[in-house]
Amino acid sequence: MTTNRREILPVPPASVIRKLPAMGDLMITAKQNGATHERIGTIEAVTIEDGWLVCGGTAHDSRIDPTAITTMIVDRTSVMQEKVYPRIDFRRGDEVLFSVVGFAGIEPFDAALAEFGPGAPLPEEPKEPRAKRVEASLEDAGALPLRAALDAGTKISIGFKRTGFEQNWTGVIESVKPAMGFINVMRPDFHLHLLGNSVSTWKDGAALDADGTPTGLSLTLHNAAVPA
Repeated sequence: MTTNRREILPVPPASVIRKLPAMGDLMITAKQNGATHERIGTIEAVTIEDGWLVCGGTAHDSRIDPTAITTMIVDRTSVMQEKVYPRIDFRRGDEVLFSVVGFAGIEPFDAALAEFGPGAPLPEEPKEPRAKRVEASLEDAGALPLRAALDAGTKISIGFKRTGFEQNWTGVIESVKPAMGFINVMRPDFHLHLLGNSVSTWKDGAALDADGTPTGLSLTLHNAAVPA
């Protein structure tokens, strides 16, 4: 099948989401208000709960409202060390609601989408230069509960929520490291990148911004309280 390097898929979003398990290892990533929440691995099943699609398995825990998705853009232009990392941006209007990045290469990605045929071609986007950021600090309010969980060795749940999309991870943090302006938690099946100074405090486990508005990021320390 002939494929475009970038294209719009004019098919129902639910039909594409149901194909994700066939792509092998992939990342589901979403960002909002300075937080980037990523789950990594193979989706074992896509089920339906109250009209939402649930991507589940040992490495995934995402809930998606397919009615919130207005456009799906496939991008096959990302290449690192001679390997293609294809991506689907699931958009709501002008915003990217969440993205899926294939880690198993282009072949299983294209095979999973083959039945839909080529989409409407789009021009390639120019690569934006990486923004310069002030280095984040481990004394940042956003880092405090992450450091508390690390020091205690306790299990933690890190949730992310925005309109039409929710994602969670539960596990034990092995490190909290500032880099590139973010506070970073890296596990084989999960990454959190939290922009420095994007959290002013925590209330009942919810991250609040400088105006006291919830950012969509939440933490639960098992057997402990989240430091404010």
